[in-house]
Amino acid sequence: MKAIYPGTFDPITHGHTDIVRRAAHLFDEVIVAVAKSHGKNPLFSLDERIELAQTVLKDLPGVKVCGFSGLLANFVREQQALVVVRGLRAVTDFEYEFQLAGMNSDLMPDVETVFLRTDTRYTYISATLVREVALLKGDVSQFVAPPVLQALNKR
Repeated sequence: MKAIYPGTFDPITHGHTDIVRRAAHLFDEVIVAVAKSHGKNPLFSLDERIELAQTVLKDLPGVKVCGFSGLLANFVREQQALVVVRGLRAVTDFEYEFQLAGMNSDLMPDVETVFLRTDTRYTYISATLVREVALLKGDVSQFVAPPVLQALNKR
């Protein structure tokens, strides 16, 4: 069974990789779908985010990284996936994720959304916070893999 884990991954954090690792144990193939992110102003380009995710996740069997633009439902159909994986850090994530799952259910009735709770160590980590701390010259080494830290430090 093929699953899609979508997000902007700007940048990919240990919280993201935790979800990918656990999803890889549940599904035959996991596609980490890096969104172009029309509504956000990402720090890294789509190509940079794809490259960072590929580097960080390269040792995980059954995991591949792809970029996409447009509606997630279209990408899921193109990939012939049956599951969308979403990570939950805290109760505050649930309402938004529940709305997305409802919309996706209407757009893709044959596709299930599966929520995976992030490991407790990563419940407060978000890519947004990591970016902000890094841009203010704070130490984010405990939140991201070394290649991501290096890319953040270059910014």
